[in-house]
Amino acid sequence: MTHVLIVEDDTEAALSLQRGLKEAGMTATVTHDGEAGLKALRGDVAFDVVVLDRMMPGLDGVSMLEIARSEGIDVPVLFLSALGDLENRVYGLKAGADDYLVKPYALVELLARVEALARRKDKDPVETVLKVGELEMNLINRQVKRAGTLIDLQPREFQLLEFLMRHVGQNVTRTMLLEKVWAYHFDPQTNVIDVHISRLRSKLDKGFDKPMLHTVRGEGYQLKA
Repeated sequence: MTHVLIVEDDTEAALSLQRGLKEAGMTATVTHDGEAGLKALRGDVAFDVVVLDRMMPGLDGVSMLEIARSEGIDVPVLFLSALGDLENRVYGLKAGADDYLVKPYALVELLARVEALARRKDKDPVETVLKVGELEMNLINRQVKRAGTLIDLQPREFQLLEFLMRHVGQNVTRTMLLEKVWAYHFDPQTNVIDVHISRLRSKLDKGFDKPMLHTVRGEGYQLKA
């Protein structure tokens, strides 16, 4: 069940929103200022979405959100605000909000946005780093390191290593590599794989006592930690 944290200084509006969320099958906790909202987020309850009023006395919504994000709290946040011009919407999103809804709003739209944010949170996080033993591959900046040493790979070598890392400990056949790395659905009868494996092995294992990339006679190749 989706658990929503409402941070809204208008008591009547907060309770009305809480009832609407409950009628939609969600649970909702209400706080009335930024300090109380932060305390709730820092507590033991795992919230799926925060509905956050922007304009509040004391710690306002933007300041609360910036503090939460600086502390690594990544729960999706929907801003509520009477400030609906483009500049203010952009400002709120840049502060760390995931969505922005202008007051007055239709409850049905707010519920749809909350449900969308909850679904986004439930998705598996995007994988950005692969690790096999002392070998690390960053999929964002395309860097590969072994024991902290940077390894310079060509694009095809990077693709080849990524596939091997995703199948660590498994025998990877030539057919698998041709289909998944080169997008060939036939064997062109060339030594292209052997050449790239040889280059990759020299870069990956050079200067290290234990090799990681192995040839499995009659079957293919295997990456081991």
